[in-house]
Amino acid sequence: MTEDNDEKIGAQEVEHQEESLFEAPPIAEQERMCEAILFASAEPVTIKDMNARMPHGCDAAEAMLHLRKRYEGRGVQVVKVGDTWAMRTAPDLGFLMQKETVETRKLSRAAIETLAIIAYHQPVTRAEIEEIRGVSVSRGTVDQLLEMEWIRFGRRKMTPGRPVTFVVTSEFLDHFGLASARDLPGLKELRAAGLLENRPPPGIMPFGEPSDEDEDEDEVIEGQSELFED
Repeated sequence: MTEDNDEKIGAQEVEHQEESLFEAPPIAEQERMCEAILFASAEPVTIKDMNARMPHGCDAAEAMLHLRKRYEGRGVQVVKVGDTWAMRTAPDLGFLMQKETVETRKLSRAAIETLAIIAYHQPVTRAEIEEIRGVSVSRGTVDQLLEMEWIRFGRRKMTPGRPVTFVVTSEFLDHFGLASARDLPGLKELRAAGLLENRPPPGIMPFGEPSDEDEDEDEVIEGQSELFED
């Protein structure tokens, strides 16, 4: 009988030791585990994934309910994203994370040519730009220059159809360090900088050398004569 009792006691001790090996941590400790998992994860985490990482017997779902409540009103919140959980900045503090950056955008050759024509011939219509370039001007090219705020719509020309004109903006002048469009480099400066050949192609009017017509056109830019309307 004594041996039988000793065996029963021994079996009970072993069973108790096995149960203690799989005893779940306190719920507060489970919260800490879930918090650590969420903080270290770059992607939202499912309850199943959390349970797989945590010790046997843990209940990640219950721990997340406590953790979510504990983060209420804090700068960081525990949020449910579909079937997953994640830590996110409080919505009302999102403005602190915003940062303005300067995006460098390279202009296409078509955009550069269009911009140059507008700068030297303003106010100029789309049809006049196409006549000077010899090719049509795509809407995307004009939209890009408008988006950059380097050109804007000018006054409508008092000709059939009253086409809208384009002129350069103060942002364009400021970007290139110009006080006005009259400060644009002339033909001599462009040739000296290697931007133009010594002899322009036949039939092409050089932008840089002002003629009598150019001087009259400067007057139009300031006064917008009777050829244009608001």
